[in-house]
Amino acid sequence: MKKLSFLLFFLCTVSFTFAQKKEKKGWISLFDGKTFNGWHINEDHPATFSIEDGTIKVAGERAHMFYEGEVGNHDFKNFELKIKAKTLPGSNSGIFIHTDYQAKGWPEKGYEVQVNQTHTDWRKTGSLYSFEDVKENFAKDNEWYEYHIIVQDKHITIKIDDKVAVDYTEPDPLPEKRGLKHLSSGTIALQGHDPKSIVYFKDIKIKILK
Repeated sequence: MKKLSFLLFFLCTVSFTFAQKKEKKGWISLFDGKTFNGWHINEDHPATFSIEDGTIKVAGERAHMFYEGEVGNHDFKNFELKIKAKTLPGSNSGIFIHTDYQAKGWPEKGYEVQVNQTHTDWRKTGSLYSFEDVKENFAKDNEWYEYHIIVQDKHITIKIDDKVAVDYTEPDPLPEKRGLKHLSSGTIALQGHDPKSIVYFKDIKIKILK
């Protein structure tokens, strides 16, 4: 009986370990929790971004931090991105996709995914900013929640804690007024919006798709 119990325990342990490895397969971390290796902050405001207890704290003057590391040569086309975020009341931030490093100003290339529960901007967390916006709050201030952003060809899915906030297909042909605000390929960036906005990010990982 003891041998059978031990065998069942062993098999369950092996199955659980295998499932964990399978779940993690293909995911690559973009932030080591200790340094900003692979990231580049613009606007001459490096103090806007700091590392606190293994998380990225965003608090200060407007600035953007672009991933410029070795993973995928920081040029992603089709991918899944997971990021955990936490906002303090009244805070605003953003996650940019298919963008490029820009020395100053709001990034002109690619799309912004909104980070905002209670800031005065009516576009809330999960919005594909200005293209498919949501008014519903999918998350709460002072609590960690997970973004899962999936980009596949002309399709963008944005999930907040596994709830679909946006399911967007880019129009073809694109309106000329779009400028660089469309899917192509590019890197990831995090936004420091203003000195009153305090936001935290952690567990940033990407899975590159074909």
